[in-house]
Amino acid sequence: MKKSILLLALWLVGVMAYGQSSIRGSIKNANTDEELVGANIVLVGTGRGATADLNGNFEIRNIPTGSYTLRATYLGFESFTTEINVPSTDGIQIELNPSSLLTEEFIVYATRATDRTPTTFKMIDRSDIAKLNLGQDIPVLLNFTPSVVSFSDAGAGVGYTGLRIRGSDQTRINVTVNGIPLNDAESHGVFWVNKPDFASSVDNIQIQRGVGTSTNGAATFGASLNIQTDTHQEEAFAEVDNSFGSFNTNRHMVKVGTGLINNRWSVDARLSQITSDGFIDRASSDMRSYFLSGGYFGENHNFKLNIFSGSQQTYQAWEGVPEALLQTNRTFNPYTYDNQVDNYTQDHYQFIYTGNINPNWKANGALHYTYGRGYFEQFRENDRLSNYALQPIVIGEETIARTDIIRRRWLDNDFFGAVFSLNYISDDGRWDAVFGGGANRYDGDHFGEIIWMGTSGGTQIRDRYYDNNAVKDDLNLYAKGTFEATRGLFLFADMQYRGIDYSIAGINNDLREVSGEHQYRFFNPKLGFSYETEKGKTWYASYAVANREPVRRDFTDSPILETPRHETLQNIEAGIRTQKGNLTYNANFFSMNYRDQLVLTGQLNDVGAYIRENVANSYRAGIELDGAYRVSDKWTFGGNLALSRNKIAEFTEYIDDYAAPEFRQEVIVHTDTDIAFSPNVIAAAIIDYRPFKNFEISLLNKYVGDQFMDNTQNDNRKLNAFFTNDIRLNYSLRPRFVKNLEFTVLVNNIFNQMYEPNGYTFSYFLPGEGASGRELVTENFYYPQAGTNFLAGVKVRF
Repeated sequence: MKKSILLLALWLVGVMAYGQSSIRGSIKNANTDEELVGANIVLVGTGRGATADLNGNFEIRNIPTGSYTLRATYLGFESFTTEINVPSTDGIQIELNPSSLLTEEFIVYATRATDRTPTTFKMIDRSDIAKLNLGQDIPVLLNFTPSVVSFSDAGAGVGYTGLRIRGSDQTRINVTVNGIPLNDAESHGVFWVNKPDFASSVDNIQIQRGVGTSTNGAATFGASLNIQTDTHQEEAFAEVDNSFGSFNTNRHMVKVGTGLINNRWSVDARLSQITSDGFIDRASSDMRSYFLSGGYFGENHNFKLNIFSGSQQTYQAWEGVPEALLQTNRTFNPYTYDNQVDNYTQDHYQFIYTGNINPNWKANGALHYTYGRGYFEQFRENDRLSNYALQPIVIGEETIARTDIIRRRWLDNDFFGAVFSLNYISDDGRWDAVFGGGANRYDGDHFGEIIWMGTSGGTQIRDRYYDNNAVKDDLNLYAKGTFEATRGLFLFADMQYRGIDYSIAGINNDLREVSGEHQYRFFNPKLGFSYETEKGKTWYASYAVANREPVRRDFTDSPILETPRHETLQNIEAGIRTQKGNLTYNANFFSMNYRDQLVLTGQLNDVGAYIRENVANSYRAGIELDGAYRVSDKWTFGGNLALSRNKIAEFTEYIDDYAAPEFRQEVIVHTDTDIAFSPNVIAAAIIDYRPFKNFEISLLNKYVGDQFMDNTQNDNRKLNAFFTNDIRLNYSLRPRFVKNLEFTVLVNNIFNQMYEPNGYTFSYFLPGEGASGRELVTENFYYPQAGTNFLAGVKVRF
């Protein structure tokens, strides 16, 4: 199969179009005659386009004879649309008028990279998301972007999902929504399950790989996802989107908008429900969400209020499938208790302002508040009462030290603050500078309740057996900008200060006192340059530093006097970006050198919990290729490839030894081993075929190389490489009674590949035969993904 796809790809690239012409022209500001460098010009519905060069000129090559709609857009200007004929069209002179309404794109401008920023990034717009979105979480929708590996606990893309970028997990990936932090302040994770169908309210996403540019919230330690939610629509609309699929998966969504009222006001709303039984036994999901946005859009000032919420009840599939059952029972779930669920609700409130202060200065500011609350419930068979700070129960002459228990572990937290930015652009356009930052506070309660006991004694329902509170203040300030030193050469600098004050007070779930205060002060500099050539190419290189504080578990699990050190990352990025005619490609090199990276080693704390420890030196280095080529009106070929080495210089492993007369840990030192969950090869290919108007067939291929589940590079603790193939069918039409009617069918894993993109492992010694008197036991657990499965949807827009 791999060989046939490779041959098909080579054949497609080799196809030569004939009877085709070019469209040439220039684009400028209608008021000042200034060239609009970087303006986008596209032929609507064809996927063909170009970007204006340093002189404002553009060229779209290899255009078949026919009539087209040409559209030109540029940030802060009204769009331009005209009908053209090929090949009779002469040079096109386009003049754009400054927009009478302040653009919403400035909301995310401060935290984003531009074509002149010397870092590695990928843009995913609304149309890219919509092609795949049938209710899956965002990690699944981003699966075919460079260096991404996504996975799902339930195995079908709904429920608990996650992703890694360049081998970095979600706790090392900064996520913002409209410039506002989304990562949990303590764990640094993002729980996409709490935002069901959020992709239906996303306008675009920018993925910056590596350290990237300064942003708000958690440290960018592998990548960042910068999300902009829906922008206002010019005209009123209504949209109904329903999908269904394997494992009784259903998604129902209704979306409405007023359009611009009196050319100033707009309100948009969405309601969604997603349910699924999951591929794994009992791994069901029942999720609901809404998104409400309203605002005032003036010539110089915008005010916008976003309110969105997600509520989910998900049956737990966290345990994974043991290796012994992987071949015979891939859907195994050890949990059987009826209410073994995760139940959580999260509400978000954002009040956003953007404004033109004068022709050179723009301002952006936002106030935000997030309220999260919920629990996960567990049935614990014959559990020790001492685990709950309870004394043995005496009934007559019987002393009971163990009993069945149902417990709930709660989170009840508030996250609030403000972010801001000021943008200065000089009259001659050579200076583009941003000063910004944010101040945020997290206040979270962690507590556990006993809601039922087989033998209760004097314990009452909802008695708390642990309770602690955490408060975290996070302040960051940054100044960054580009300066055009000479024509086409842009110098870039970005300096960020970040201060963290974190305190915990109370008893943790292992009944340890975890009270303490921790402070961190970080300086994160970034320097680089980019060079734009006359031929539509941009070369860039940068050096960046990031520092990251430990996460909650590092403080609560580690001995009080042995809190891990913070981590430091030094990142070099260098590459080229090109968009010319039918060919778009990006190629880059990266080097990410870590000092004191925190990893699991098997080391235990004083109550037997595994802790993370600092490893002195580790690195990731590699190359990434990303491109697309439109062979003809019918065929487009695109894809990406990442080749990397991900190494730890020296790693000390601790293995529990139950064969010794008294419990101890065996210590083994490893050198030059692969970092866990960091494949050396990640690749994707997408082939689009359009046999006739409004109908598209896409073949989506994904390859992920071997991954080790710990840092020992042991072949017995490995996730095997996998190669999956999906096919997507999309057909749209425009009958008279609606604006658009669209049908989508997505068949995942069409060749029924058995694969596992995620898992975990642990090892220990038990008494055994032989000279050593012991044997090493390794237990591997995996998260299998579904075999061949489908999703189908119908979208109607009025």
